[in-house]
Amino acid sequence: MHNTINFAGFNNLPLIGQGTWYMGENPAQRAGEVAALQAGLECGLQLIDTAEMYADGGAEEVVGQALQGRRDKALLVSKVYPWNAGEVDAIKACERSLRRLQTDYLDLYLLHWRGNIPLEETLRAMERLQQQGKIRHWGVSNFDTDDMAELWDEPGGDQCATNQVLYHLASRGIEFDLLPVCQQRGVPVMAYCPLAQAGRLRDALFTDVVLNQIAQQKGISVAQLLLAWVIRQSGVIAIPKASSVVHVHENAAALEVELTDEELQLIDRAWPAPQHKLPLDIV
Repeated sequence: MHNTINFAGFNNLPLIGQGTWYMGENPAQRAGEVAALQAGLECGLQLIDTAEMYADGGAEEVVGQALQGRRDKALLVSKVYPWNAGEVDAIKACERSLRRLQTDYLDLYLLHWRGNIPLEETLRAMERLQQQGKIRHWGVSNFDTDDMAELWDEPGGDQCATNQVLYHLASRGIEFDLLPVCQQRGVPVMAYCPLAQAGRLRDALFTDVVLNQIAQQKGISVAQLLLAWVIRQSGVIAIPKASSVVHVHENAAALEVELTDEELQLIDRAWPAPQHKLPLDIV
C-alpha cells in the first residue's frame, strides 16, 4: 500500500498533511489550533501548508507557535500573493512570512495563483530565495494545464516541485488532463479542500447514500473515505484542515484506509469522472 511519497526533499512523507486556511482568525481558538497542528506532527503528518493570505498572516503565526522546538519535524509550505511575486517584492514577502513563522527557511514556497507578474520574474525571485537559503524548493498553486505548460517552457521551470489545486470527489476536473500531465512530469499535486471544506462546497457529499454506506461497512467516517479516495491517485497529497486534535487523529487514520476496486466503481457511478476538459476549479 502506498501511503507515502518522496516530496520536496522529504522521503516517505505521509500523503496526508495539514492545511491551515481559516486558522489564526479568532484569538480564542489559537490554543486549540496550535494543539491540533502539534498533534498532527506527533501522528507523523509532517507537511504543514499555510499562506501569507490566510488571516492576513495570522495562520502563519499560529504555525510558528506550533513549530516551536519542532521545526525539524515539519515540511513547511507557505504561499506568496501574485502581486507580491515580483523580483524584489517576493524576497520581502518571504522574509515577512519567515518572521511570522519564526523560522529561517521554508521547505517549499508557492506562487498562490497566477497574476500579472511574468512567470520568468517570479522564477528569478524563487531562485534567488533558494540561493539565499530562505527556501529549499518552490512550486505553484491554482495553475491549470496551459499555465503548467508555459511554466515548464521557462528556463528553470522544470524545477517546479508541486502544483497545489482544489481536488475532491465533487470536483474531479483535474483528472481529465492536469493530473495526468503532472504525473507524466513527476510533479506531485497537493489537493486543497480535499473534504470540500467539510462539505460546505458541496453539502451533498457528506449526506450521499453510497458514500455513507461504504463508510459504514468499513467502519470509518465519510471524511476518512473522502481522504482515502483523494490519495488513491499516484502523486497526490491531501492537505485537509483540522482544527481539533480529534480531527487530526481521524485524518491520520485515513492513511490506512484501502478502497477496493468495487468500492471505487460504486463511488465513480455516484460521482463520475469528467469526460472532457473543465476549467480549473478555484476557491
